[in-house]
Amino acid sequence: MKYEMNIEHITTDQLNGFFVGWPNPPSNERFLDLLKGSFMAVVAIENNQVVGFVQAISDGVLSAYIPLLEVLPEYQGKGIGTKLMTLMLESLKDFYMIDLACDPDKVAFYKKIGFHEGSSMMIRNYDRQSGVIIL
Repeated sequence: MKYEMNIEHITTDQLNGFFVGWPNPPSNERFLDLLKGSFMAVVAIENNQVVGFVQAISDGVLSAYIPLLEVLPEYQGKGIGTKLMTLMLESLKDFYMIDLACDPDKVAFYKKIGFHEGSSMMIRNYDRQSGVIIL
């Protein structure tokens, strides 16, 4: 397994199988845009395929938000998500706050790697889940 923070060489052909269960997933092209538009992204690669990723968006000063961490179903339970988060958190260690929102069944995972429970508010526009092109 190889972990990389430089995603400039990643292509859409390497991004298959993600967003399992999403009713309106982004295309591989929009997925690549998402990674390249991030403040920071880390990918796990095996056999020239991305098998996991985490991304952060940030103001570059005090705060960072981690909107997505995903590992392909067949690679889950092998420590890849933990390694991706460890690399991301190490890179963001100088920020005042690093936030994320997760489903209740993921709380235990994030607690193990140092996150604390808090409250969050959100709006979800599932009809736009595939990614809106903003000009």
